[in-house]
Amino acid sequence: MEHFGDDNIPVHDHEAFRWLDAWPVAASILVTWLTVRRHIPFDVEDHIAAAVRAVFSSVSPYVTVTIDEHDADTLGRSEAYRAAESYLSATCAAHRARRLRAEVADGGGGDRVTLAVGDNEEVVDEFGGATMWWRKTKTSHYASSFWDPREEERRAYHLSFHRRHRDLVQAAYLPHVLAGGRAAAVRNRQRRLFTNNAGGGREDSLWSHVKLEHPSTFDKLAMDPARKREIVEDLEMFRDGKEYYASVGKAWKRGYLLFGPPGTGKSTMIAAMANFLDYDVYDLELTAVNTNTELRRLFIETTAKSIIVIEDIDCSVDLTAKRRKEYDDNNKKKKNKMPPSTIGEPNDEEQSSSSKVTLSGLLNFIDGLWSACGGERIIVFTTNHVDKLDPALIRRGRMDMRIEMSYCTFEAFKVLAKNYLHIHDHELFGDIRRLLEEVDMTPADVAENLMPRSSNRDVHASLGKLVAALSKAKKEAALAKALPPGSNDMEQDGDDDDRSDEEEDGNSNKKGDKE
Repeated sequence: MEHFGDDNIPVHDHEAFRWLDAWPVAASILVTWLTVRRHIPFDVEDHIAAAVRAVFSSVSPYVTVTIDEHDADTLGRSEAYRAAESYLSATCAAHRARRLRAEVADGGGGDRVTLAVGDNEEVVDEFGGATMWWRKTKTSHYASSFWDPREEERRAYHLSFHRRHRDLVQAAYLPHVLAGGRAAAVRNRQRRLFTNNAGGGREDSLWSHVKLEHPSTFDKLAMDPARKREIVEDLEMFRDGKEYYASVGKAWKRGYLLFGPPGTGKSTMIAAMANFLDYDVYDLELTAVNTNTELRRLFIETTAKSIIVIEDIDCSVDLTAKRRKEYDDNNKKKKNKMPPSTIGEPNDEEQSSSSKVTLSGLLNFIDGLWSACGGERIIVFTTNHVDKLDPALIRRGRMDMRIEMSYCTFEAFKVLAKNYLHIHDHELFGDIRRLLEEVDMTPADVAENLMPRSSNRDVHASLGKLVAALSKAKKEAALAKALPPGSNDMEQDGDDDDRSDEEEDGNSNKKGDKE
């Protein structure tokens, strides 16, 4: 039965009228607050906001747990944040969130799209009869550093629940989220190729990545089979050696030094290692790293199950005092030969080299206390000139395995012949074996000669082209060996003099024509 007031108006309508009368007052309060807020100092406003939150928290029956993307007390991305993100993406994000972020994941059955919670979005989860509210936030602010005032983004997940479920959340729900997030990350994992951003990037973007899709495998690698087996066994021992490394008191990491002339397959070897172990690859460009501190931050941001690569380590930065001294001595000699007007002017190489990474900083990166942060990492150096490296950088214990990537041998050639021509034997194999024993040719050059130029795949023509290239290289090597030392330089100088005389004669003729 409906109740009526004295003026025959239903009671609930009286309540509605009272609310309508209150709206102008609320609007006036809001406008007044917005006006006054502009004149309140930021610190005072923060105190007011904190006091308001404290009042509401004292009467609110709900508890909120915040999971920051980057912990305040630890460096690197929070494992709890990554687990929460993977868990929500796999459970409730696709069905209950309104703003989603699409990501491509390689889940074993081909490429597929996973949906992640978007910024400033809220989703609801149910567990053990309790309701859990998840909210993802993103805030932006400028770094406090005067020298590097870049904008930084901070993300966090906020889990809210009724306080009577506190024990359930702490004892069961949070472990459930961690386990579910880790399992989802394994299912959706795709191998990635990372590169460091110049200048360090923002806090959440020290590395950029693309999907790693290199097809190299050890079966297709042009190398002596016995040496390949040795490398594969070493990688297997490392991958399965977590307990062993802990028992001997060593960090779970391993160093590989790949050295040899250009074109001998150093980068292909790294890709084969990554495919064999199913690891990510971090391609670290040292010339883009400004300080040792930045190098340490980059290392901390790498994940387990990864290969950290520094290619052409001898060319990346000046890492030894000896090399610095040689560099300075060479500069002095050059300045003595230069016109006075050019002395003291920095060249392009000097201007572009701004890295202050030192040898001690790099050694701490690969073998110091910071190298023990995380685990299951492989560090790979490549170089074309191993003799230029400081012995402290490549000693045993830092570079545990040295792999020489040599010129093509007959065993390596047979692998290439199988890859490119699908053959195991041919009448020209004998000639090729003899020539490879006499001539230095890289696997890359051999592969270029073997690659068919048409769809009919003429095996004999491809092998004949390789024989011709090897024979030509043999003649050129014999001719160079027969010439006396310095003859090539003298011949070059003579050619330069001839060109100068011709140019001078040409200029004289032009001058005569004008007259």
